[in-house]
Amino acid sequence: MAKLAIIGGSGLASLAELRITRQQVQNTPYGEPSGVLTYGVYADKEIIFMPRHGNPHIIPPHKVNYRANIWALRENGITSIIGVNAVGGITSNMAPGSLVIPDQIIDYTWSRAHTFFDDGLSEVTHIDFTRPYSEELRRALHRAAEQSGLKVQGAATYGATQGPRLETAAEIKRLKNDGCDIVGMTGMPEASLAREVEIQYASVSIVANWAAGITGEAISMETINSMLSQALGKVHILLGAAIPALG
Repeated sequence: MAKLAIIGGSGLASLAELRITRQQVQNTPYGEPSGVLTYGVYADKEIIFMPRHGNPHIIPPHKVNYRANIWALRENGITSIIGVNAVGGITSNMAPGSLVIPDQIIDYTWSRAHTFFDDGLSEVTHIDFTRPYSEELRRALHRAAEQSGLKVQGAATYGATQGPRLETAAEIKRLKNDGCDIVGMTGMPEASLAREVEIQYASVSIVANWAAGITGEAISMETINSMLSQALGKVHILLGAAIPALG
């Protein structure tokens, strides 16, 4: 049984090196997941792949059914998840094309269904979210990067915004003042929901562009998509090196 899942984000609607063995429709108490669960072999390990935005890419970040996605993976025996996220760079070392393994997150989203603990409870339930990402998975990704000769930014604070619009320059200034190094729209509540059901979770974030106001230039989707295409090769190398030690 697969124990590791990859949740693909913008630019990663499929895994090129995944040898698909079967696909499964999974119903959940929280509605439909973003897509079918794709079982396959990647780097000699069985994994499950799920496209966060659907395939084709049609689900905006604020409409992703994060609860259904995480619950579906839990129901299929997943104990570890690597989420791939497209982000904007805020601080000077987070240049476009960089791979980042964040260690902290600040949640600026609103109105998203963000917890499994809201109905039918026998008692109020809280989780410790001091360190939002699994240190075990982060170490594995660091080792894989070192073995592969890939440069990664090994720590960063991810600012999770609502979307689907990009941020204003003033909002990015605020995020920087708050201590955020990168900004994206899908980091939460994915990470906290995984913690609620005791699934280890880590992110590989791809810096697709400088965030609003950093360079003074307008942000184009053409530029973002071009950078994602260039960086995905590094993501495949990183996952290919990390997965054999996991799952």
